[in-house]
Amino acid sequence: MSLEITKVTARIGARVSGVDISRPLAVEEVAGIREALNAHKALVFDDVRLDDAGQQAFVRHLGDLTTAHPTVGAVDGSPNVLPVDSERGRANHWHTDVTFVLNPPQASTLRSITVPPYGGETLIANAAGAYRDLPEPLRRLADTLWAEHTNDYDYAVPDEAIDEEKAAQRARFTSIKYRTAHPVVRVHPLTGERGLFIGGFAQRIVGLSVGESRKILDLLQAYVTRPENVLRHRWSANQLVLFDNRITQHYAVDNYDGLPRRLHRVTAAGDVPVGVEGKESYSIEGDASHYTPVAA
Repeated sequence: MSLEITKVTARIGARVSGVDISRPLAVEEVAGIREALNAHKALVFDDVRLDDAGQQAFVRHLGDLTTAHPTVGAVDGSPNVLPVDSERGRANHWHTDVTFVLNPPQASTLRSITVPPYGGETLIANAAGAYRDLPEPLRRLADTLWAEHTNDYDYAVPDEAIDEEKAAQRARFTSIKYRTAHPVVRVHPLTGERGLFIGGFAQRIVGLSVGESRKILDLLQAYVTRPENVLRHRWSANQLVLFDNRITQHYAVDNYDGLPRRLHRVTAAGDVPVGVEGKESYSIEGDASHYTPVAA
């Protein structure tokens, strides 16, 4: 096997070469990619020659596919492909994909379709590095906390920017209400690492008021977004980025003057998160069975 892994930063990110992900992969190649993903959290593949079908075929090596999104429309003719298009809103908020459902995706892929001539980077943060950075008293506190995640607001459209079109986008995003309680510290099912499982959809700590919750969530989130924990990926043509949705957050930087920017996202179905005491996440509101199977 000629798989080559080159670190991009000390804590997160690696470039993968020596493998053609446009063709069916051998078992050892899939194992090598999975091992690299466990270690580096985010992987960059350059000069990939993939269409939507090829991107889906690659993700199927990691597990069953989710549909594009629980409430947002897919690419025409490709129900498992979500268009991440600047014309549909800009996700310039830190988040982990679809954490408002019981079993969020285990892994996400983004493939460059239209890249602006400048700006438009994707930031990806290592939530395990954030957990390790916590002072011991904060770590002990975080281990005991649970947070409610919800889509009952549109994190990609701030209130002050709402017009008629964006109001319609928000209505679609929240057309089915979801609320799920997840552990603030999630144990990764493959590596055993602990990571802060919060981000933009985490709106309240179970048992605390919204105001109290915001202070604690902001404090913990500051460790996730420390520069040492963040990969800043500058997009170019024919790239695919794969990241572990169980132990990262990401952010689309809105710094490209409204120029066209489009990526296609395909995600692999995930397991139900588990906290440090072995307790699983639980659903409070909303059924996402139409969106994702539960990974074993």
